[in-house]
Amino acid sequence: MIDLTRRVLRRGFDRSERGLDMVFGPSWNPFGMLGALGWFLFWVVAGSGVYLFIFFDTGVVNAYTSVEWMTNDHWFHAGILRSFHRYASDLMVAVMMVHLVREFAFDRYRGVRWFSWITGVPLIWFVYISGITGYWLVWDVLAQYVAIVSVELLDWLPIFGEPIARNFLTPESLTSRFFTLMVFLHIAIPLLLLLLMWIHIQRITGARVNPPRAVMAIVSLALLVVSLAIPAVSQGPADLARVPVEVGIDWFYLPLYPLADYVPHGTIWAGVALFTIVLIAMPWLPPMRKPRPAEVVLDHCNGCARCVEDCPYTAVDLVPRTDDAPFSLQARVDPDRCVACGICMGACPSSSPFRRTSDLVTGIDLPDLPLRQLREQVVEIAAGLEGDARVLTIGCAYGAAKNVAGAIVLPCVAMAPPSLIDFIISRGHADGVAVAGCSERSCQHRLGVELTRQRFAGERDPYLRARVPRERVATIWAGPTEIPRLESELAEFRARLIKAGANAPRTLPAAPPANRETAEAQP
Repeated sequence: MIDLTRRVLRRGFDRSERGLDMVFGPSWNPFGMLGALGWFLFWVVAGSGVYLFIFFDTGVVNAYTSVEWMTNDHWFHAGILRSFHRYASDLMVAVMMVHLVREFAFDRYRGVRWFSWITGVPLIWFVYISGITGYWLVWDVLAQYVAIVSVELLDWLPIFGEPIARNFLTPESLTSRFFTLMVFLHIAIPLLLLLLMWIHIQRITGARVNPPRAVMAIVSLALLVVSLAIPAVSQGPADLARVPVEVGIDWFYLPLYPLADYVPHGTIWAGVALFTIVLIAMPWLPPMRKPRPAEVVLDHCNGCARCVEDCPYTAVDLVPRTDDAPFSLQARVDPDRCVACGICMGACPSSSPFRRTSDLVTGIDLPDLPLRQLREQVVEIAAGLEGDARVLTIGCAYGAAKNVAGAIVLPCVAMAPPSLIDFIISRGHADGVAVAGCSERSCQHRLGVELTRQRFAGERDPYLRARVPRERVATIWAGPTEIPRLESELAEFRARLIKAGANAPRTLPAAPPANRETAEAQP
């Protein structure tokens, strides 16, 4: 059931994101940067909140008056910022929830990714508590409704010596001291939220906490337009002598509050607790079958740190040398963090299929798919290629390429070192190589697309040598539902090879030794 739900959601996200690609392009697709958008919206909410606090009267008597003064008399700055604050908060909730569902859909919450998922659960409640306490501060009819329902729900829990609902029995019973406590909570909780957000990304290498500037500008402009078109306004002053009969609900932050009139409070708390427990348990429902982690081969490791820099999961670090090799450091793999994506293997300078020896061993390798076995697969599959333009496809297991017959499917295309591409073309195993990764807006291992591009462009070691004709190498980024597009681009690639005379020189001349520090031997 869980697998079926994930597949349906994954297809839905993939198709929706393809449509957004046509509007924004893959690099600006909002679905590809939900985490970064959440961070950006947090700063928007925090910044606008600080500005509003300058004009806000924290006393219960003048809170509503000060908010009205900001909204009406100073609408051109404080009033707009109030609406900005409100709609940015709502959008933050929407982004957070879509991010949660999307990570579930793409199965990015189990295995070693449990840490980010688990630390994300309390973020949900801290965001909601921050928003709910914010509604109290306006002290209008909605704030009165939120306050009364909130304290009634809290009084159901056996944690207070006296019912706190007594503070809302009469206008005289609510003091400014209690109201100041709400102001303190509305400031303190976002600070704790920021700390949790920082913890949330600690196991992510190069976590992106800022979307592209153009995207930030688009979101800010959209918030401004909505703030001007539908300004946030109060719903009349609170009056504890009267019971609120009709209020406008913010369904992003207050979806459960109307239930309090029809459902026992204990049932609501039980539902919240069950929802939280299920979220926490999800990484182990069912547990993911974990592949064997990468292994370091000290005889071929010089402690260059490339694997450390490229690992998306901080699963590799450098430690003092444990053998007699003339190097000070060596790589070490943390098996609790390694997902066996193979990116470290593709980064290792020892990953060179050019060696004349039959035994190919690299400094860091995958025991389930070692580089030696990968080279053997290349030679075996290439031997069966036929036609005027023989194309060997190296694909990602999380993209459309897994459905291409004869493709070499890897956990991540960045696992294939650039020297493997050189090996295929220079030895005449194929006329062209198509590297077909998953969608660039949603790389399963986050850095696979970026690292592959940088290596092929000569911007990052290990790089694809200049002697490899770039017209013989195609990179295609296609999600799991983009099979027709992948097949179309492969057909176009074959047509280009035929037009360029793919069968003319099938091998490349040997290149002189590179001046850069690499461990690639010549053929």
